[in-house]
Amino acid sequence: MILADPMFADGAQLWEIVSLPDNIPIVILLVLVPFYTWYALRQAKQNDKLIDELQVLDAKEAKTKHRKVQSHQKGWDEQVHVWPYLLRIEFLVALIVTVILIVWSIVLDAPLEEPANPNLTMNPSKAPWYFLGLQEMLVYFDPWIAGVVMPSLIVFGLIIVPYCDVNPLGNGYYTWKQRKFSIGTFSFGFLGLWCVMIIIGVFIRGPGWMWFWPGEFWDHHRIDNETFRHLPELLGFTQKESPISTALVGLIVLGGFVAVTSALFHRFFTKAKPEAYAKMNIIQYATVQFFVITMISLPVKMVLWHMFKIKYVLQLPWFNI
Repeated sequence: MILADPMFADGAQLWEIVSLPDNIPIVILLVLVPFYTWYALRQAKQNDKLIDELQVLDAKEAKTKHRKVQSHQKGWDEQVHVWPYLLRIEFLVALIVTVILIVWSIVLDAPLEEPANPNLTMNPSKAPWYFLGLQEMLVYFDPWIAGVVMPSLIVFGLIIVPYCDVNPLGNGYYTWKQRKFSIGTFSFGFLGLWCVMIIIGVFIRGPGWMWFWPGEFWDHHRIDNETFRHLPELLGFTQKESPISTALVGLIVLGGFVAVTSALFHRFFTKAKPEAYAKMNIIQYATVQFFVITMISLPVKMVLWHMFKIKYVLQLPWFNI
């Protein structure tokens, strides 16, 4: 009842979104992801400090220092058996997770609703939380791009990463200094893009998939009067009157974006990772460059959409970008 009055709806609206059973995993994600990110970076900082100390010392001093370090941290070469050390921990974790899921299923009701009614569509109609990133991308890209190409690139990119990684360091232990590019790229893609897109879809997208800031009343009667135009239209070309010119303008702009970002990436990568660049072949380097530019295109398209009200840059008969 309190939601009927917008004056008192801000806090109640936000609480209603947070307390939905569907959104409980997102609330947990908001806590666990920052915590484990901080914990991993904290451990990486400790390991980087230890690596720096061991590299400064000569062989004899390093051996002595290594014995001292073992008093508060296990040595790099120490080996432990899978049983009982690893399996015992995994078994305990499995028991704890099972208890949490049992308690969760008892306390929270399943988010089931009444049977589907074709005459009444939910507003907003949202996918499960783990698909909200894809649903948010549908705003900025053609459905074929956001629904087929982008997910395929994500899966293919995760598969091909080990074949493009030429850095032998940082395997089996946390480190930042030895894997800055890898960790930074993954953090940008996972934390900066994927998690942010899910949060936007859960907390910010309201009725009609319109943008509502957290705490803002979800007005189902709100009308969005913003006018979006395609980039070629701003330059005087329309798809109906001059489709070839429109496509050429889009290809030139898109090609310019790829050329500029490729040049900037090449300059950064060759200076920041000269050893890795020397070890990589042309296929590995081109693959890494392609996926980095593809990730950068998403926030660039979001800026064009929200700030300049540009819907598509490239218009073709088959798809739009």
